[in-house]
Formats: sequence, structure tokens, C-alpha cells
Amino acid sequence: MDKRPFDPQKDRIVTVTLDPNTITSVDPDEVHEWRVASYDLVDSNRFYPARVTAQGPYALHLSIVGNHIVLDVRHPETFSPIAAHYLSLTPFRSLIRDYFRIRESYYEAIRSASTFQIEAVDMGRRGLHNQAAELLIERLDNKLVMDLETARRLFTLICAVQPYAARIPEQDSQLPTVLFVCSMNSVRSPIAAALARKHFPGRLIARSAGVRSGKADHFVHQVMEEIGVDMSVHTPHTMDELMASHFDVVVTLAEDARKAVAERGLEAEVTEHWQVADPSEVEGTREVALAAYRDLRDDLDKRLRSALEPLLERADKSG
Repeated sequence: MDKRPFDPQKDRIVTVTLDPNTITSVDPDEVHEWRVASYDLVDSNRFYPARVTAQGPYALHLSIVGNHIVLDVRHPETFSPIAAHYLSLTPFRSLIRDYFRIRESYYEAIRSASTFQIEAVDMGRRGLHNQAAELLIERLDNKLVMDLETARRLFTLICAVQPYAARIPEQDSQLPTVLFVCSMNSVRSPIAAALARKHFPGRLIARSAGVRSGKADHFVHQVMEEIGVDMSVHTPHTMDELMASHFDVVVTLAEDARKAVAERGLEAEVTEHWQVADPSEVEGTREVALAAYRDLRDDLDKRLRSALEPLLERADKSG
């Protein structure tokens, strides 16, 4: 396929998000590494999906399914899907191992080696990055188009996230599944799912979805950051994008969500409706809005602590 010239205004990634269900870590140093790699990619890149009519700029959402990393290209405001590609990690295994080996050698050289040794290790690191970037471009040919520097930065991000992947596919997991549904998957349901993962780490799979497409809400990021939960990884999803149709527990958080779940016919051992306020509808100053978001966060936190475990027990008995 003939590659067209890059448009610097449109052919670029402006947002990178990570799937918190398949890329998991509670270590702040690891999360910091993801953020730095994501920032570097967003800061400078040339990128567009092939064979689509949608124009950029783009959001890139990463998740890991089995031995594949999913490169999910979306609209940066609405997060509506544009193109998604499964990239096998197998051809990159040796390069990823070498990446970490050379990285450690580079850090060690900075601490104790001569300038000549540092330059030698750095040359090896650059050579590895170029090799990996060229392979990445080759494997994504006719799917995602990017220049060599973008491919280098994307490979760095892949290296940063893949060691912490949840390798067991959800359909093969024995953990109970909980789905939270609200109107647009921007505020209420993603906060609930994030809090569920925080309070029950390794004990359940928490998903969230919306009746219709929404967009990321930065007030959510701020109030969740206050309690140590990184919500910058969240990408809004609709119910139509759910890969599963059966959940142990479904909790609806909006009236239209309750109706949509019933109409869609999702299977669940237990379905519960929690009537909670939508802080995005509150008018006033920034501080008034933030107070409303904190009230929602604390309300959901209290409900989850007291109600989620009994709901899971009811689901287990029903199943």
C-alpha cells in the first residue's frame, strides 16, 4: 500500500490510555514508567490507521489479551472505535528481554562507568530500538502507519506495560465478574469499577460500560488521584463493546442503564440498582463541581465496602 505523507495536525496520537483489567500494577514506580512512556509517545509522533475514512487526531487504547497486545484506535473526544489490531508479542520476546537487559546495563554504566562505556551501551540500546521499531512497522503494515521514531516510542511503551499483564483471559478466569453500567461510562460506572478493584484486589474482575458513548472526564481523574487511584487509564466503552454477555453481578447506576440492561438481556446471577447523583450535571464553580465528584466517589466507596461482598455471596449461591 502506498503511504501518504503525514499531516502533522491530524496524523498523530493525542491520548494514550491503558486497560486497567489487563495491565495491572500497584507499584508507583511501574505506574510512573507507564506514564513517562505514554507521555513521550504523545509528545512526538506521526501515526494514522490505514484503510479507514476517519481522520485524526487519535486516541490509542492498549490492552493485553493472551499473547497479543491490542492497539485500539479511537476518537479522542468520544472514544468511539476507529480501528483495532491484535499484535502478537511472540516475535518481540527476545527484543523485549534484550531491552530490559540493555536498560539495566545503561543505568549501571551511568552510575559507575566511563563516558566511553556509556556511549557504547547507548549505541547498543539505540540499535535495539531501531530493530524493534522496524519489526513493529513491518508487523503492522497495511494496518497502522507510523514513522520510525513513533515506532521506537511505541515499543518502549509496550516494554513498559507487558511484564505486568494479566495473562489469564477473563473467560478462563475463576474470579467473579462485576459489571457497573451508567449512561456514558464517563463518571459513575468507571469510578465504581475502579473502587471495586481497589478494595477487592485479585478477588474479582470489575468492568464498566455506558448505554451510549461518552468521553473522558478530567474531574474524575483529579478526585480519584486524591485517593491514589489512577483513572487516566480509563477509556469509555458502550455496552455494545462488551465481549461477555454473562456476569455474576450487574450494578446499574442510572435509570437509562437499568432499562438498557433489561432490554439487552444481559445474564447475571444478581442485578442491583443504585440510585446515585451525576456530578457532571452540577452547575457552579470548579470547586463546586469537584465537591460533587468527591461526594459521588465517597458515596460509591461506602456502598461498595458494605454491599459488594454480600452481592458476590448471593451470586455464588445463585450460581
